[in-house]
Amino acid sequence: MSESNLTAGQQRGLDALLRRIPPVADELGELFAARGHELALVGGPVRDVFLGRVGNDLDLTTDARPEQVLEIVRDWADAVWTIGIDFGTVGVRKGGRQLEITTYRSESYDPQSRKPEVMYGDSLDDDLARRDFAVNAMAVRLPEHTFADPYGGLADLAAKMLRTPGPPERSFDDDPLRMLRAARFASQLGFDVHPATFAAMRGMVERIAIVSAERIQAELDKLICGAHPRRGLELLVDSGLAAHVLPELPRLRLEIDEHHRHKDVYEHTLIVLEQAIALEGDGGCDRVLRWAALLHDIGKPKTRRHEPGGRVSFHHHEVVGAQLTKKRLIALKFPKDVVADVSRLVELHLRFHGYGTGEWTDSAVRRYVRDAGHLLDRLHKLTRADCTTRNKRKAQALARTYDHLEERIARLAEEEELAKIRPELDGNEIQQVLGIAPGPLVGRAYKFLLEMRLDQGMIGKEAATAALLEWAKDNAVS
Repeated sequence: MSESNLTAGQQRGLDALLRRIPPVADELGELFAARGHELALVGGPVRDVFLGRVGNDLDLTTDARPEQVLEIVRDWADAVWTIGIDFGTVGVRKGGRQLEITTYRSESYDPQSRKPEVMYGDSLDDDLARRDFAVNAMAVRLPEHTFADPYGGLADLAAKMLRTPGPPERSFDDDPLRMLRAARFASQLGFDVHPATFAAMRGMVERIAIVSAERIQAELDKLICGAHPRRGLELLVDSGLAAHVLPELPRLRLEIDEHHRHKDVYEHTLIVLEQAIALEGDGGCDRVLRWAALLHDIGKPKTRRHEPGGRVSFHHHEVVGAQLTKKRLIALKFPKDVVADVSRLVELHLRFHGYGTGEWTDSAVRRYVRDAGHLLDRLHKLTRADCTTRNKRKAQALARTYDHLEERIARLAEEEELAKIRPELDGNEIQQVLGIAPGPLVGRAYKFLLEMRLDQGMIGKEAATAALLEWAKDNAVS
């Protein structure tokens, strides 16, 4: 699309884009031009201006090879990094701006390799042709500010459509990760996927096996943190990709039993995710909470049992689900702390339902808080999000009951500093009272005192000492 063919709205977007190009980019464009090389602003930063989104990072592309880029920016940049140079990318910082400069290229995968083969190109149009989607295949040449949109990216933006610049089969064969990127952009932008692009995804899902777990994880993580994660997840399931990268999700599409007495677990899960997101607050994406909401019921297919009277049960699905969650997140190479936190939330997500209408003792409330630890706030949100009943009276009763639990937690926390629950005698005091040296026996005594603390609350050091001595006598501690 040339500038003369732009609609009035698109022209306003282009004018805004050109106004927002920082002087540092034009300055760099002049440097490259003086050395006989091309430079263009490309991809996401161009797309986002037309969408009314503003970012600080700049993606640039050039016909100069990486070693030539390094030579050009060496005396100009405040800092240079080469972590992506094997893929043709040089990072630059100038003033408060961070820029990535990538040589024109095309990427393709050998059928037996997990790593893309990088081949450099010589023209901007050819470089744009190998981009994942037409909405990311627009550019502005620097420093002259000439707009390039050879594959109709602006039209696709107006239609809210994801379409590959060339034949989708060729695009996905070159880099199968682009199929996941379609789902990720559907989540981030709220766009639909062009029917031909979707058909190619369905026909080529097995090709995703060649992509590394780290790259898959990065796309799934961005997807779940998008503004419209349901769109992305439904695209993964409907295309068949989820069966290869997150198989637990399509398995939730359990048939509703003949008596229609339990929910479709897949639909329930998507609603829980949306409700958990609504509880996040203003802090942005809480990926631990979102992953826990998505995976909280993945133990149900494995624990599904038909009971007398046509009922269906999922006994201990939270325990099985926690194990499956840990296994899947490890396979996707998530950090250890994320694996631990998400699987723990899955394990605890049903605990509240033992609360009834408030029958828990203060001891049980203390244990709930202790077991949740630093995840307590997220557990509150997950538990509330897990209520998807259409029965308004039942939903309101559950909400009131959880309000009551939170009030009790707050009261006990104020009285006892619940988050810092410790026995009233520390390890040194235990050794002194019992006359023993450091060792496993101190740990056993500490555990006894902690359980007593949880059951009885604060009883004072004198009473705790007496109880410890009685415990030592009963356990033949000398």
